[in-house]
Amino acid sequence: MNVLSEKKEIDRIEIVEKYKFINVRTATVIMRDGVEISRTFHRHVVSPDSDITNEDPQIKKLAQLLHTEELKKEYEIFCNDDILIKN
Repeated sequence: MNVLSEKKEIDRIEIVEKYKFINVRTATVIMRDGVEISRTFHRHVVSPDSDITNEDPQIKKLAQLLHTEELKKEYEIFCNDDILIKN
């Protein structure tokens, strides 16, 4: 009997650069009778101004720890910098 199942798991988390971007890689694993037959990946980035409402609990905890109010303000200034907007 062929039993197919699917599971999603966060398999990589990276913290990047000055503004503490959280790079998240989620693997979707397809199994047949308990043996992996396929693995695909989806990536997304959580920045200091991201809405973390629907994030995985471990990503929420990281964002709450890393994305302080001070960092959020610095990131907002960076995003609104005239040099970036003009180029």
